[in-house]
Amino acid sequence: MLYILYGEDNFSIRESLAKIKADCGGTKLGESNRILLEGDKVSLNELVSICNTMSFLSPKRMVIVDGLLARFEPKGKRRGGDQPSQLKDWSALAGHVVNMPQTTVLVLVDGKLSRANPLLKKLSPLAKVREYMPPKGTELQNWIRARVAGNKCKISPPALRLLTDLIGSNLWILSNEIDKLCVHAGEGRIEEADINSLVSYARESNVFEMVDAIVQRRLAVACRLIHQLLDEGSAPPYLLYMMTRQFRLLVQARRLMAQGLPSSAIGAKIGETRDWILEKVLRQARGYSLERLEESYRRLLQTDLSIKTGTVDGAVALDLLITDLCGR
Repeated sequence: MLYILYGEDNFSIRESLAKIKADCGGTKLGESNRILLEGDKVSLNELVSICNTMSFLSPKRMVIVDGLLARFEPKGKRRGGDQPSQLKDWSALAGHVVNMPQTTVLVLVDGKLSRANPLLKKLSPLAKVREYMPPKGTELQNWIRARVAGNKCKISPPALRLLTDLIGSNLWILSNEIDKLCVHAGEGRIEEADINSLVSYARESNVFEMVDAIVQRRLAVACRLIHQLLDEGSAPPYLLYMMTRQFRLLVQARRLMAQGLPSSAIGAKIGETRDWILEKVLRQARGYSLERLEESYRRLLQTDLSIKTGTVDGAVALDLLITDLCGR
């Protein structure tokens, strides 16, 4: 079985990944049957060999490849990926997918891709393809209602409008706030007053302070802030998302700095036009080697997988992660 999950909605992709994992047996999979590969480094032979390995003491084996399809984005959109001439080799993946053991579940996870991506077009007829874009308008409101209903709660129309006005379509923040609002409301209804008293962006400033402390390797401050945020109800996947987002920016900025690009060009490429934020990103990136940033980013992805698959408790995983990132 082949799944392709891609798009700008990272939250829904991770939820879909967790659902696939649950369908494969959940915690019964075991470590040996959950494999995470970096798409920008894995070779075709390595991937095929791993996919052809039979599961061990489990009905399924889950192989997750992050960022493979991005290597084959059309010219002008390719993110440091492979040359078109190398696509011929990877096109053979389609034949290998057909012949994989039935116990293997291969999941290709990626960000935004163009419809012209040749490997995506080649593999799509063989896969369950799901593109995730951040919901907007009525779709976003329906998503919030469904999330609230899933918590056995309700939300009034004015509260719904206020919540979308305050947070927009960031599903990580919305999910985190909805969970807290539903705990507060019980099986009742969330009202505007609840939004005004509980959805505080003072708390979000603590999230950014926590991320900055990790980047600056101030372990004691980072530990204090992350436990404060967890005690206040922040979900571990959301906190991890905010850390990963910042390190992704740092990796991108460091690569572009190595190419000698001016600050304005770097800002345009990483999608940050606010001068003061761009200046902070560049300053933080200068404090790291590219190798160290990439290793830190890989560590973040590994932690993300361990939390989503239930291998390690979320709070424990974050403690281990920030100790590692601050101590490197």
